[in-house]
Amino acid sequence: MEYCSALGAGLLFALACNLDTALAAVGQGARGGKLQVGKALLIALATSLVTLLSLTLGTAGGELLPTGLSDQLGGLALTGLGLWYILEALRGKGEEPLPSEKGWLALSAALGVNNAGVGVAAGVTGAPVFLFSACNFAVTLLSLWAGRLLGERLTRLSALALPVSGILLTLLGLWQILG
Repeated sequence: MEYCSALGAGLLFALACNLDTALAAVGQGARGGKLQVGKALLIALATSLVTLLSLTLGTAGGELLPTGLSDQLGGLALTGLGLWYILEALRGKGEEPLPSEKGWLALSAALGVNNAGVGVAAGVTGAPVFLFSACNFAVTLLSLWAGRLLGERLTRLSALALPVSGILLTLLGLWQILG
């Protein structure tokens, strides 16, 4: 029963960490940003390694980073990515495919920074480091796939999908910065 409780907490943690993943993937999918299996695995691995490290640091003491710094840096990265989407939509770039390397690299960096703050905070609580990191890996892959698929399905609404995704990412980032 204790394992089921920890697994449930790990899945909730991973879902919270990956709302931005799904939102960003919707924008990428709407813009034609194709995500190959290797790239998805790389993004999931990179964000999960950052999450693992941050959970470990948080477990070790949580005093290594000033309170809220990682959340603010992650929020700043998400806000920047969201504003980039909005700017691209305003410039009429919503119909053009985003160079996949640049877009997915930016997404991976933003997600990694974002998970660092959440990971440290969860680590301070004594969360199971490897279980939470494994949950994050699985949910990141699911979020990337589902978000991109949804973005592709919105091709008729692609003029709206990119700015809406940008607005949501910007709001999420600002919420993290101000929250």
